[in-house]
Amino acid sequence: MDLAPSAPARPQLDARGFPRFWDEERETRDPASRRHLILERLQHQVRYAYAELPFYRRHYDAHGFHPDQLRTLEDFTTRVPVITKKMLVADQAEHPPFGSYTPTTGPGATARVHGSSGTSGTPTMYAVSHTDWRRAADVHAMAQWCAGIRPDDLVQVGFPFGLFFGGWGVVQGAERIGATVFPLGVTDSERHLELITRLNSTVFSATPSYCIHLLSVAERLGIDLAAGPIRRILVGGEPGGSLPGTRKIIEDGWGAIVSDAGSTSEMYPFQTSVGCEAGTGTHLIDDEVFTEVVDAGDLNVPILVGARGAIVYTRLWRDSQPMIRFAPGDESYLDTAPCPCGRTYPRLPEGVLGRLDDMLVIRGANVFPSAVETGLRTIPELGPEFRMRVHTVGALDELTVEAELSPAAVGTDRAELTERVEAALRRVLQIRVPVVLLDPGVLPETTFKARRVVDERIRPT
Repeated sequence: MDLAPSAPARPQLDARGFPRFWDEERETRDPASRRHLILERLQHQVRYAYAELPFYRRHYDAHGFHPDQLRTLEDFTTRVPVITKKMLVADQAEHPPFGSYTPTTGPGATARVHGSSGTSGTPTMYAVSHTDWRRAADVHAMAQWCAGIRPDDLVQVGFPFGLFFGGWGVVQGAERIGATVFPLGVTDSERHLELITRLNSTVFSATPSYCIHLLSVAERLGIDLAAGPIRRILVGGEPGGSLPGTRKIIEDGWGAIVSDAGSTSEMYPFQTSVGCEAGTGTHLIDDEVFTEVVDAGDLNVPILVGARGAIVYTRLWRDSQPMIRFAPGDESYLDTAPCPCGRTYPRLPEGVLGRLDDMLVIRGANVFPSAVETGLRTIPELGPEFRMRVHTVGALDELTVEAELSPAAVGTDRAELTERVEAALRRVLQIRVPVVLLDPGVLPETTFKARRVVDERIRPT
């Protein structure tokens, strides 16, 4: 009998001759084994936060929670209180500059400082240690590899660079993969299109709204993006990239495969989710950032897989500003069915659907901007821009949707087209919503994140 050790299995290769997975063992791990690892890391993070970070000790004591109570994943959901952006902002104001949820470190311990601005314009500051920044690079690389980015790609980035984390994660991951990176950032749209052609960029990364906006700019300039060099598009920064209609418009217009990537400023620099080529939604990298979908009315109440609810995130490995049960106010639903790509991570089939505080109640129906977008994207005569005007009639909130025509549809019978658009929205929303068609260029162009809701409601004084 041959007792010699067997040779290690050769990695599976993709159509371009590269390994199919960045970390095959991790990405294809048995979910039960992964859940055991997740529980161990949750227990570690909760103990660490309680012992070292005054913010968490005060928060947990106030809610009657102690780390010794965490024995199962269900305990984590039902016993550990959530934290919110409002709480983080208040703690930083009281304990500047990084808050009492940040460990006290000596000079040189922090690798990067970034921030995000709230409604007051006062930035929330994020400090990232050298260890966490290096780990984040590998997580971003794994996510981008899942999206089909490889060392022979040239990645052109259309996210901003500055105070916000913005495009830094894209750069981090692409550099870790070994791809060529062109961090152009937010600039003139025509210049982006010119340089895509000039450099033969193969990957473009921006918000879904900006990718659709560039399609209209290209049409105006007579540029056929579908015949161009871009073969992969990595979108993020806002909902929409996983919605079938929006994804199809981008893929058809660019002639490229779209992958939606998700995260929040509070979870950065770690990627939370990313779409694969199978188009089944976004895979949750939940052994890095554990993601729960829970009852939107009570964030300590679990719900069934497939039910819509509030997203709650927890960093499993980060020691600089560990976010434990952070509730960003986003809505989605889970799917744990096997994915054809072979990865065993759970998925958000339609990505992040939208923010719970963006939800409108119109004549008893819950209406999200993402649902309006889903309906509008089924009408080929419409352009990329639309907005939702919310106003008060009597005691009720009412909604009107304004949508731009595409340049080719300017001479279309507007009455007939209005009826078709209203019918498309009625199928999605289950209520009738009036539609006003606008000429191309009337609405502001989207160069980063789209602002879709105009609130004209009368508020009591």
